[in-house]
Amino acid sequence: MTRLGAHGGTGRESLELLALDGVLTVDQIARTIDGIASIQRPDGSIPWFVGGHLDPWDHTEAAMALDLAGRHDLAERAYRWLASRQNPDGSWYAAYVDGKVTDHNKEANFTAYLAVGLWHHHLLTGDEEFLVRMWPHLKSATQFILDLQAPGGEIRWKREADGTAVPDALLTGSSSMYQALRCALAVADHLGEPQPDWELATGRLGHAVVSHPERFLDKNRYSMDWYYPILGTALRGEAAEQRIADHWDTFVVPGLGARCVSDRPWVTGAESCELAIALWALGQSDRAVEIVSWVQRLRHDDGLYWTGYVFEDDAIWPEERTAWTAGAMILATAVLGGEPATTTVFGGESGYAETGLPVGMAPSDVRCGSDLCVEPRG
Repeated sequence: MTRLGAHGGTGRESLELLALDGVLTVDQIARTIDGIASIQRPDGSIPWFVGGHLDPWDHTEAAMALDLAGRHDLAERAYRWLASRQNPDGSWYAAYVDGKVTDHNKEANFTAYLAVGLWHHHLLTGDEEFLVRMWPHLKSATQFILDLQAPGGEIRWKREADGTAVPDALLTGSSSMYQALRCALAVADHLGEPQPDWELATGRLGHAVVSHPERFLDKNRYSMDWYYPILGTALRGEAAEQRIADHWDTFVVPGLGARCVSDRPWVTGAESCELAIALWALGQSDRAVEIVSWVQRLRHDDGLYWTGYVFEDDAIWPEERTAWTAGAMILATAVLGGEPATTTVFGGESGYAETGLPVGMAPSDVRCGSDLCVEPRG
């Protein structure tokens, strides 16, 4: 496989791929990266903001932004923190403050996202030694989420503090886990560690995301359920374009961005940037750039971004500037600038690498009964 890290740069060269003409300059991107770095604690953890809590998904998203700017030492420190805190069953807890667990639930998509971060890191750096060192942690994390997969392919969204698996699955979380499983397969393939069970599980999950909305809790009020099947690389083509068109007016506020919830006058920076990535994946880059430009109203002088804006009250809310909102912004500008590693992990088949991301068993090749997804035979 081509080492994308060989095509990347460090310092200003890396930042130039992240700048967006007419929207964000290299100097502004540098300030945003410095803002994320200022939130990272000496132990490598990246809380939402200084003094705030950490969850493993947003921690990883922020690390990916640091990697994109050539701050590979800081990103590696973030992944080492995850390795040091992994539970024996492969999971992480839902929340930590100053290194102490504050929420003992174990959310599946929080655990899965390590795969996306690690493959992104490897594509940027070509660091074989680090990938090999992290492989046992990734393998254990992947097994944790696959143990939560239901017969229909969807993945139950968490284990409660007592270890009980909840019976329900979330479309947003399962869409994110589909992307994570594809990245985990990419790591396994690269290391020569075939995982046929992962391939089947990936196909079953993708089929559930694309074809069986009834297998997930109804969260249609949330914009993430709208665009995450696309962001997570499961849904493409005409069906994806129709999905965007069907709910555009429900969630998008012209000049401001994407609502978090359909019936609330609140647009959020992270959801807007994630929507921009989904639009890019469908070839709608002009729309994506426009949305990213709207979100600049949330930008602070320190380079970080306010989480959201209540437009009926003309008020910033909540009054916090989160590392993960800044991270989402950097990832959006990276795909729009054609940065190879990021277009690979969010583009799927359309990425830079020769084969994009593995699909395992393609969702279209999975045969499903009323409650069971299996590999077709004959």
